[in-house]
Amino acid sequence: MSIEIANESGVIVDETSIVSAARYALDKMEVSPLAELSILLVTLEVMEDLHERWMDLPGPTDVMAFPMDELDSSRRPDAPDASPALLGDIVLCPAFAKDQAKTAGHALIDELHLLTVHGCLHLLGYDHAEPAEEREMFALQKRILGEYQDAVAALEKRNAQRSTDDRVLGIAGLDANATPAAPAAEPPAGDTP
Repeated sequence: MSIEIANESGVIVDETSIVSAARYALDKMEVSPLAELSILLVTLEVMEDLHERWMDLPGPTDVMAFPMDELDSSRRPDAPDASPALLGDIVLCPAFAKDQAKTAGHALIDELHLLTVHGCLHLLGYDHAEPAEEREMFALQKRILGEYQDAVAALEKRNAQRSTDDRVLGIAGLDANATPAAPAAEPPAGDTP
């Protein structure tokens, strides 16, 4: 799956983890590995312009999704056949999301992960305009995000354990990553002291 990200927001964020959250969500939704996605992080001003132009709503917002391919049953990127699909663009506004993260009591990157999953679901045709749609989409979003966070925590735990194991093995002289020391060379014959 091809996921490109561009940060034009002026806010420093872990772009790799945003791509990871998008890839996880799309994998969970069984989107074709041939699919392409673009993620753009923008300023408040750019988001405000997009929000007004495309949604006819005033002010900036946190996330917008712009699907590219038609999402009918034969072209859906999560359809069983593995046909290539250009999913579209997810536009995130970290400056807007920062206040939401603070209100929610979590880090900005956690809010950006949530918004990324939200944007992926929009690209796949999910919406929250009606109460039933909102329940379905937000339940799916919560499940995917929770599983993603669990997977990240498990990976971090494994990496921490591996680091501890490597340190202990190194102290014991059993470091699996170290190359064995070459044996001391014998002095040449006749050069004995």
